[in-house]
Amino acid sequence: MNEQPVLLVEDNPDDELLTVRVLKKSNIHNIVVARDGVEALDYLFSTENFAGSGTNPRPSFILLDLKLPRMDGLECLMAIRADERTRGIPVIIITSSKDERDVKRSGALRVKGYLNKPLDQQQLAETLNGLGISYQT
Repeated sequence: MNEQPVLLVEDNPDDELLTVRVLKKSNIHNIVVARDGVEALDYLFSTENFAGSGTNPRPSFILLDLKLPRMDGLECLMAIRADERTRGIPVIIITSSKDERDVKRSGALRVKGYLNKPLDQQQLAETLNGLGISYQT
């Protein structure tokens, strides 16, 4: 099992629960949850604002919602891509948005997948396997 965590950035408790359930069914148990873009960046850059910060392990991939409080997912994604420490981390958008502008902006920021909620285990597996991340359903 991969020791690197997965970073889930999700503000809706119901969507968080469902996504964590999908990940755990696929044997991914090391999951860090951030509730908005600011918390996600705090975790990624190991700032004092993230609970339990120190040197946080680099996530194997990020599942990022677009509609978040304080800092939305696209702003967070831009910050991730702008920093050399994080720009190579695979990011998969998970959202209820089907807005074509969101899809295009995400693609321009080199996301590795754009999945609609509720998260489908098979779609996630196919996306991750396409990235070379071993993921079994």
